Amino acid sequence: MIHRLSFPNSAIIRAPEWLVLKGGRGRMLDIPVRYGVFEHHTAGTCLIDTGYNHRVTTGSRSLALRIYAALLRPRLTTATLPDAQPDARTIILTHLHADHVAALRDYPDARILADKTALEHYLGAGPIRLRHGVFAELLPPDALDRIEDINACPARPAPLGLGPARDLFGDGSVLAVPLPGHMRGHVGLCFTQFETPLLYAADAQWLHEAVMEDRQPEGPAALILDDADLARSTARRIRQFTQQGGDVIYCHDPDILPEYGSVTG
Repeated sequence: MIHRLSFPNSAIIRAPEWLVLKGGRGRMLDIPVRYGVFEHHTAGTCLIDTGYNHRVTTGSRSLALRIYAALLRPRLTTATLPDAQPDARTIILTHLHADHVAALRDYPDARILADKTALEHYLGAGPIRLRHGVFAELLPPDALDRIEDINACPARPAPLGLGPARDLFGDGSVLAVPLPGHMRGHVGLCFTQFETPLLYAADAQWLHEAVMEDRQPEGPAALILDDADLARSTARRIRQFTQQGGDVIYCHDPDILPEYGSVTG
């Protein structure tokens, strides 16, 4: 079972609302870059992704990573990793974008769970990595050897119509749910032990409003999508999950409700 689930914010990115919401206004949003933390009785302190940290914003970096950081200009917070969680034993990656793996090298002994097929794809993708925000320099050099494939975990249906999932710890407490469209291998995490099932939908959308009102962004924000049609299908599944009573948290939604910030099982 899990305890003390929370979603700290590693950085802020400023962006206009119209970029992340179809028909949005020109007002600027402070978009968070969250990661998750919880305790599991056998896996220990677990991270969901690792957010941004100094490896993206300072120090020796490739030209591509410097361009990436200059375009997005993330402002780091005091909750950056590894300082905020130095003793994590398990890291679950929802996907491989830079804002989800930046601190991965700082945990050389941690167990890593991710979609291994997606990792193999992007490590061999060459120049398209910049478009997809994947940088091999942020990944451990032994990533392919260390990563345990989520798809090898036992199959188990997720609640409220989310569909097939993978039971990460074999006790049904944390289910990896495929949420395709945003990026190859992108998954959400469903926490089933709460009275109301909770889905961490990661980057399925930036704003919950975009999902519930069917206002997925177009233009520049859509360019990074792996598959726009699949992204819309994923949004429909999340909308149905919510309509059936489920709770949803996203990595980047600035309007996350306070009670979603920390959940005790």
